[in-house]
Amino acid sequence: MGSLDTNPTGLHLPPAAINADEDADVFRPLNSDDVRSYLHKAVDFIADYLNSVESLPVLPDVEPGYLRRLLNPTPPPSSAPFDVAMKELKSSVLPGMTHWASPNFFAYFPATNSAAAIAGDLLASAMNTVGFTWQASPASTELEALALDWLAQLLHLPPSFMTRGVTGGGGGVILGTTSEAMLVTLVAARDAALRRTRRGGLSRLTVYASDQTHATFFKVCHLAGVDQVNVHVIATGPETKYALDAAELRRVMEADVDAGLVPTYVCATVGTTSTNAVDPISAIADVARKFGAWVHVDAAYAGSACICPEFRHHLDGVERVDSISMSPHKWLLTCLDCTCLWVRNTCQLTNSLETKPEYLKNDASESGHVTDVKDMQVGVGHRFRGLKLWMVMRTYGVSKLQEHIRSDVSMAMAFEEWVMADERFEVVVKRNFALVCFRIRARGGDMAEEDADVASRELMARMNRTGKAFVAHTVVGGRFVLRFAVGSSMQEERHVRAAWELIKKTTGEILHGQAS
Repeated sequence: MGSLDTNPTGLHLPPAAINADEDADVFRPLNSDDVRSYLHKAVDFIADYLNSVESLPVLPDVEPGYLRRLLNPTPPPSSAPFDVAMKELKSSVLPGMTHWASPNFFAYFPATNSAAAIAGDLLASAMNTVGFTWQASPASTELEALALDWLAQLLHLPPSFMTRGVTGGGGGVILGTTSEAMLVTLVAARDAALRRTRRGGLSRLTVYASDQTHATFFKVCHLAGVDQVNVHVIATGPETKYALDAAELRRVMEADVDAGLVPTYVCATVGTTSTNAVDPISAIADVARKFGAWVHVDAAYAGSACICPEFRHHLDGVERVDSISMSPHKWLLTCLDCTCLWVRNTCQLTNSLETKPEYLKNDASESGHVTDVKDMQVGVGHRFRGLKLWMVMRTYGVSKLQEHIRSDVSMAMAFEEWVMADERFEVVVKRNFALVCFRIRARGGDMAEEDADVASRELMARMNRTGKAFVAHTVVGGRFVLRFAVGSSMQEERHVRAAWELIKKTTGEILHGQAS
């Protein structure tokens, strides 16, 4: 392995200063020899783990509390060789892991990763910058802004969402999760509405989402102080293809205004967690504009696909919304945590989130030429997440990232075709992107809808118990539905095919022992 120039500034210290404690038994947590040794072992573990994870049971066969029975219940009073920790990691921790990295993982949504992202995260951890202001770390602040602008360009977001170098323009911030993106934008919308109305307080503010919106939205509303009776959930149905219906949204908003309430915030979704539904952004933005409500677009999962021209239409109308977020840690090969939030006007966030203690004041922050990330998030400390995102885009380029998305969608299309060709199953909602929602089909007299629910639930349980695949479920129209999410970083068509063969075989065993 190569090494950096350890004395780039030409600083020279006398030998006595360097060797003063050479033989002393002094604790040095960043001893260079230890750093090199420990990281070599950690990197070897990572490489071996990724090389073998396909053969490991996706779901662990452990019971709650198992780890406390294997590891010491009290902290160690004295030091131990690093190898001891690595041994316990392998013998005790690893067997209790659900392996999201496994190519046999088809549950929830993927948590993608890549060599470039792992390296970027490792380097960011080593530098350990706490970039709450530009001055605290100019490079991390500016690299994050650059990475966000690059990704915005890949998504063809309007220039109003990009960093302009002065406060009051558009820009973004990399947060940990979608929940944080929703929270900070809802707080900004709340405060703007309170300033605008100047009477009635929080009790008059109303927010809107569909019943397909991620459950975290309702937690965020609680944290922002929105009265739960003013959180309006717009019911969806087959005629709207499980998307937020703009006409119904308008009707509810008009009724709220007539009742003296203030429409404040609408959360639209591109790629809902349950079924991957896509809300009509343009129509929603048109409705919200009439009432002065903030529109936020949650594109956590499916936003990654929109770097491909054939999927970009799902973001049509984004030029008229106030904010949009997406999570490269889901589908764009950038390990957790990495949620990108863009806003049309950074002042809308900083007006609500800014903090100016004396000890953080500096010329750059006061100049108006930078927006400090501490003022666009809940906390003050800020991780160098921009490094891994930049490394992923810089290493793989647009073509490889698009190839990754298209490969996953192609495998999901193949799986959907296999399901539709087997009369024992039905695809419940039209596939979007790389998620297939299916179930065992009810067949009337010999299998009612309720029986199909029971059989589908049993199919999921039996599959997951094998350790050969992991799938999750949702409920659509009151019916139990299996979600098959393609997209793990190491997944190939052979893994999807193997999962399908397991599904067929297990279904045959469930349906009166029929041969698959």
